[in-house]
Amino acid sequence: MRRFLFFTCFLLVNHSFGQTVGGNAVFNFLSQSNSAQLSALGGVNTSSIGNDVGMSFHTPSLLRNEMHGQVSASFNSFLAGIRNYSLTSAYHAEPLQTNFAVGVNYFDYGTIAQTDASGNLLGVFRPVDYVVQVMTSRQYHERFWYGLTMKYINSNYGPYRSSGLAFDAGITYYDSSSRLQVSVVVKNMGTQLKAYNGSGREELPFDLQAGVTKRLAHAPVQFSLTAQHLQQFNIYYNDTAFRASEGEGGFSGNNTFQKIFSHLVLSTQVFLSDKMELTAGYNFLRRQELNAYNITSGLNGFSFGAGIFLKKLQIRYATGFYQSNLFHQLSLNLNWKKEDGH
Repeated sequence: MRRFLFFTCFLLVNHSFGQTVGGNAVFNFLSQSNSAQLSALGGVNTSSIGNDVGMSFHTPSLLRNEMHGQVSASFNSFLAGIRNYSLTSAYHAEPLQTNFAVGVNYFDYGTIAQTDASGNLLGVFRPVDYVVQVMTSRQYHERFWYGLTMKYINSNYGPYRSSGLAFDAGITYYDSSSRLQVSVVVKNMGTQLKAYNGSGREELPFDLQAGVTKRLAHAPVQFSLTAQHLQQFNIYYNDTAFRASEGEGGFSGNNTFQKIFSHLVLSTQVFLSDKMELTAGYNFLRRQELNAYNITSGLNGFSFGAGIFLKKLQIRYATGFYQSNLFHQLSLNLNWKKEDGH
């Protein structure tokens, strides 16, 4: 455990300084949710209490023994014909007292016309992004879990291709008696192995996240508070030239309180019964980034979801607001080893 903590702190120190401003990193699709439950929780959550192997994809210390034999498959229908497919499966090695999982998150952007600088049509191409990763976790004493993820990243935009290697490291504290879980995860520590044609190497979207989840003792409800991008105070992307051209003089993200709240994601889960749950989340940063000048904000930043739990099948659905549009994500969790709860 001490070696793991030292390794995590060493990587954190080496990646916390000189990080890029929002929008200037490569492979930003790595931050996209791979499961309906995570999307319903606001897209960022490191500490939710439950038994969904899909949650370990972004936080390896959430990978637990009881997820042995669980397979999570997810499909997300984004805007403009973009499709996202994800698959995660876990295995518990009893002799090693270690959990292992493998996962893939794949983005298909459809068919796009390929033109030259003058607009002449040269053909079509099909851009894709994907990440393949291996997760592992172990328990330390009674209440601590620690995990590590190794991921291979690939991006293919016609003639422009890139690949990378990255690691995530997480630590979780879970007290079953008080129904409290706290997690810290360091994400995307690594490098671009191959840069896009004609460009130099870029930084990966490093992210330091922390979260806490509390399930009430006398009510079927749990609440989560998650903080993202803790390595940098101001995480707003501010294109002053664009804002000036659009006639917006000021930038609302200059407010200190807004800079603080931009790190936060709030969520709640209501367990209607052993077979059904409802989820809602609010992502402050997403709302700010989606709010366009002189356009009604509506429900930007809000996300919602529902789950139904059968004998060996979990069905989850999530949706969220992007101006007047919605995304629709469906996840199915199967257990091919033994009967399990949710």
